[in-house]
Amino acid sequence: MSAPVLVIGAGPTGLTAACALWSLGVPARVVDRRQGPGTAPKGLVLWSGALECLERIGVADELARVALPLAGASYWTAGRRIAGVRFGGLANTAFPGPLCVPQPVTEQALHRRLVELGGRVEWETEATTVRVDRSGADQSVTVALRSGGREETLTVPWLIAADGARSLVRTAVGIPFEGHTFERTFLIGDGTLEGAPAEAEVQHHIAPEGVLVIVPQPEGHRVFFDTEPTDESEPPPLELLQRLLDERGPGGLRLRDVRWSSRFRVHAKVAPRFREGPVLLAGDAVHAHTTAGGQGLNTGVQDGYDIGWKLASVIRGGDARLLDSFEAERRPASVRAVRSGDQQTRMWLLRSPMARKARDLAMRALSGAGVLESKVVPLLAQLDLDHSRSAAVVDLPGAAAVPRALRLGRRTFDVPLAPVPGGAVTSLRAYLSTGRHTLVVHGAGAGEWAEQAALAFRAWEVDDVVQVLWVRPGAGHDRVAAVPGCEVLQDRSHALGGGDTPWFAYIRPDGVLGARSGTAGFDALLARLPCWPSLRAVEDPSLPAPGQQPKSPVDAPSVGRTLSARHGS
Repeated sequence: MSAPVLVIGAGPTGLTAACALWSLGVPARVVDRRQGPGTAPKGLVLWSGALECLERIGVADELARVALPLAGASYWTAGRRIAGVRFGGLANTAFPGPLCVPQPVTEQALHRRLVELGGRVEWETEATTVRVDRSGADQSVTVALRSGGREETLTVPWLIAADGARSLVRTAVGIPFEGHTFERTFLIGDGTLEGAPAEAEVQHHIAPEGVLVIVPQPEGHRVFFDTEPTDESEPPPLELLQRLLDERGPGGLRLRDVRWSSRFRVHAKVAPRFREGPVLLAGDAVHAHTTAGGQGLNTGVQDGYDIGWKLASVIRGGDARLLDSFEAERRPASVRAVRSGDQQTRMWLLRSPMARKARDLAMRALSGAGVLESKVVPLLAQLDLDHSRSAAVVDLPGAAAVPRALRLGRRTFDVPLAPVPGGAVTSLRAYLSTGRHTLVVHGAGAGEWAEQAALAFRAWEVDDVVQVLWVRPGAGHDRVAAVPGCEVLQDRSHALGGGDTPWFAYIRPDGVLGARSGTAGFDALLARLPCWPSLRAVEDPSLPAPGQQPKSPVDAPSVGRTLSARHGS
């Protein structure tokens, strides 16, 4: 038995993609040339957008238990605090602030989850050549793998490349890496920092000679410096880190028990394309970030989740054009994240006294006006992405009946919901956190529409990845007969509007509103969801070829027409 997807790279990006595929019923083979999960704590901070992706695949709670919630950040010049920002105030999310989690902890949690889902990583297995085959009607990818003394050549329908900044796959398919590298050399040291404040606050000490950043961790602290460029490649010794700490810090800090240190250059690069036919590239393979704001790890996790759920949807009978939205949605998000880190790093490295004074005045003003909390934190959290222009979101006939507050292409806001006929109040967000495709059927008299949709999903054998929520407006406590395969809920707050006229909303696994419709667009809305059973082997002749639409056991377009005729709409 072989999997329809090969994932090259088992870092956070590749593991997230593989977990998303497996959790949505599509097996993936994962290979990595390393001996096992990473041990270098490169990335530290997980922001809300990435944490929501990790929640959908079942690892966020584990990480939150061992993480250190960060309280805020401050900015200092010449020993004076010029600005500050508080974390933890983000609304409409279970993760209102960033968490500090060393990257190895994240990788290990993802690896355990992959095994729980039925997958595994083939360690010490390296891809040596990659070739895209465009000769047939359906494109494929041929990959040569080397493990120990064994060589293997395989052809797969889909390849996800999460093989890092020196991506062999990106080079093989001819995609350049555009951007620049900072001239400065950067140093990192992780250890115990005596004299550090008790509060978990990230401190930026910006001196004429360079910057010092202090990041609290669950165990100890990280210190980060920039220095003059050098050809030295050995990890910086404790003596050098302590000297820079004394020169740039507030004084009274002593670094001890350094367990990891590194010397490196930073880049600001984004590839012009994230896809080459059946090859999809994600994470560091297509974008490289400075360390400012911890955006690299977070953007990669969101890449991995995005391509995982979209590819799983296509393989399970969804519209093949959905994959076109991967680059269209993720590249602008990557450009924004890289640009933000680039700007922050340039701000740190200013040398002109006049430019430094102007920067400090601007930071003080922005901090005092609350702009850092209202604008900068949401930017770093990557929760406010706008996909309204994506071809993967659409308004269908009757969409005008859907409340304007449900914005096409944006994250769906949370709504308190009461289960019918009774139970503890829950929320729309709780249902969306499962990472399934969600059909919201709204209206007091819309039960028949919800029931028919649930029947169709069961007949297609996709009820493992699709959920139907019948949301009834009103504050009453009326009892409604159970609808098989459907959650019946009541919106007592009227946040989603009132009335008996049915309307429908499709919420994607990433929580984004993908389609809105009234009864006239119900058939077209159903057609956007998967309609093929969970895959276990591409050799099964009953399964569709990749990218082909299978014949469904139920004729979806007949569902809406039949109900519309029955109700005279």
